[in-house]
Amino acid sequence: MPDLLLELGCEEIPARMIDAASAELRERVVALLNRERLAGGEVTSFDTPRRLSVLASNVATAQADVVEQLTGPSVNVAYKDGQPTPAAHAFAKKAGVDVSQLDKITTPKGEYIAAKVTKKGRTAAEVFADHLPKELATIYWPKNMYWRKPSERFVRPVRWLVAMLDDQTIPLEFDGIRAGNNSRGHRILSDDSVAIPRAGSAYVDALRAAKVLGRAEREQQIRKALDSATRTIPGARWREDKPLLDTVVNLTEFPSAILGSFDPQFLALPEEVLVTVMRDHQKYFAIEDTHGKLAPHFLAVLNTESDPQSLIRHGNERVLRARFNDARFFWETDQKKSLLERHELLRHVTFQKDLGSYYDKTQRVQRLCSWLSEILKQHEIPVRPGVIHKAACLSKTDLTTELVKEFTELQGVVGGLYARVQQLDPSLPEATRLAIADAIYDHYKPESTDDDVPRSMEGAVLSIGDKADTIAGMFALGLVPSGSKDPFALRRQANGIVKIVAEKKLPLRLTEMMRDAHAGYRGSEAERKFVSDEQFSQSISAFFRERLEFYLRDLRGYSYDVVKAVLGANADDVVDALERAEAVKQVLHMPEFQAIGAACKRIRNILRQAAEKRIEPTAKFEYLPDAAHEEKMLMAYLEQTGSRIEAHRRKKEYFDALTLLATSREPVDAFFDKVMVMVDDAKIRANRLALLRTLLHEFSTIADFSEIVAEGKS
Repeated sequence: MPDLLLELGCEEIPARMIDAASAELRERVVALLNRERLAGGEVTSFDTPRRLSVLASNVATAQADVVEQLTGPSVNVAYKDGQPTPAAHAFAKKAGVDVSQLDKITTPKGEYIAAKVTKKGRTAAEVFADHLPKELATIYWPKNMYWRKPSERFVRPVRWLVAMLDDQTIPLEFDGIRAGNNSRGHRILSDDSVAIPRAGSAYVDALRAAKVLGRAEREQQIRKALDSATRTIPGARWREDKPLLDTVVNLTEFPSAILGSFDPQFLALPEEVLVTVMRDHQKYFAIEDTHGKLAPHFLAVLNTESDPQSLIRHGNERVLRARFNDARFFWETDQKKSLLERHELLRHVTFQKDLGSYYDKTQRVQRLCSWLSEILKQHEIPVRPGVIHKAACLSKTDLTTELVKEFTELQGVVGGLYARVQQLDPSLPEATRLAIADAIYDHYKPESTDDDVPRSMEGAVLSIGDKADTIAGMFALGLVPSGSKDPFALRRQANGIVKIVAEKKLPLRLTEMMRDAHAGYRGSEAERKFVSDEQFSQSISAFFRERLEFYLRDLRGYSYDVVKAVLGANADDVVDALERAEAVKQVLHMPEFQAIGAACKRIRNILRQAAEKRIEPTAKFEYLPDAAHEEKMLMAYLEQTGSRIEAHRRKKEYFDALTLLATSREPVDAFFDKVMVMVDDAKIRANRLALLRTLLHEFSTIADFSEIVAEGKS
């Protein structure tokens, strides 16, 4: 069975787009192989800044023939007096068989004529030539380029195309480029054109010889080069930075690293500023000493083999020196005006065209944080509302500074650094001023699911208030994220709220918090553009339920059905949901809960069918004289244990509550074995429905066990 190679070569693709596009192309090829019955072995990717490649091993040489049964007109139409009618002849001609070969089949609609047709399988080369160009054309790119003709667009101009089955070229074309067996090597270190002898490992070997490495090899080579360069400085180590490493991997095809230096006088600037300049603007790795302090050196990753005359090193040092001088100038200029003086300037900085200025936003955030602080104080959680109030007032003032205008990545961080070095208020104790600075510094955190939450409780409250205000305003305007579109990063901010509440164990309910955030806009000019309160509540509730589900499943690792069961009972209290998920996870191995899950599904179905037939349960179960022994025993069990389960639940002793709930299996099984619910006697039927409704409520206070999937649980 042959191997498949598809390589699309183009001008350098932006580093941030490569990983997603490579994964999508691989998934598309896998889906194509499965769909067209050609799948064989493993499908892997090979990507560099100039190419996206997919290699599939042991694909089928051709599709297997498929026998299909085509259904034609009814027998009454196809035959008259035992003879085929024109309708039968037309169907036989369409199916490509003789009319005498037609069969009769019985369907729910009656008897029809049918024909068995053998669909000849196409060769793999034919399938790939037909479908691969379509798969390439439908890859999603955040931005595309247009060239040659208006209809031709791709992330970058396509320069070459390789498509092979073993050593045979597949005759396909994409954007005017015909596929061949010639790839291209490293732009500088090779003779460019590389003949690929055959698909598979020979492709990787040919590119390696042309100084083009695969992603894993490039990362390994970069790490070795960084280690080697750093060893020339006694006691130093380069600062691990996975996102930056991923970026430089996607910027190179045959990487190396050089060590550069800068004037130690720049170390007087805050480390955050220096690292941001090196990391985000120059793609340099920082170097630290044995104490973790920044050293006056940096590491640059090159897309070439070496820098024998140090020309590249000198150029990088010159550029970095200029950037550091700019940063120092902005830092010194900004100190001429304190953050307190900058607060009024926020009136002229737009937050969102309909939601007003950042000055308005800080006022709303202050009020919201006051409410949140009061909730924490009621639950005896130590928090300093005064620190939060002052930090909220100053949190956005760094947007008016020259340093943030130049280095936008530092917003929030710069505010915290300036608050640390400026005298905000002579009456403030030093510890209070530093607490305000820390809260401002951290209030954008967490900026991703991997980022840390704010260090202090004050920073956590400010971060939640800031994010909640943004989400509430955007949702009130109807600017709800959809699909992959989330221009205001509302999902990321909601993920941050959920993570802070979970990790800080805050007693905050999501709907109440967002209701208070929404109330902050009351009386504003934007309010007349808002959607209805009902629409806002529904959309925000669904949005945060989705974010909480993401947190529990993807970040905390709970299985899909456990998360669904837990959120089916309550999706508003993050900390409570986390505790219930852990308790449910601990009891799932018990066979009693598999039985309870099945019983919940059965009860829901019975109650749903009764509702469809407009059969109402009684308000409360009664011990009727003619009630079955098993239903009386089940109700007696609920009366005896229900209050004990509820007591555990109120104390959040969920494992104990669930362990007690497991003892319900015996009376529940006896009830369903011996008792018919939907009997003819209306009074008994309504009474038994009331019992099931009560039972379902007891089962569902901690989790909706009807969501638990029994298969695969041990």
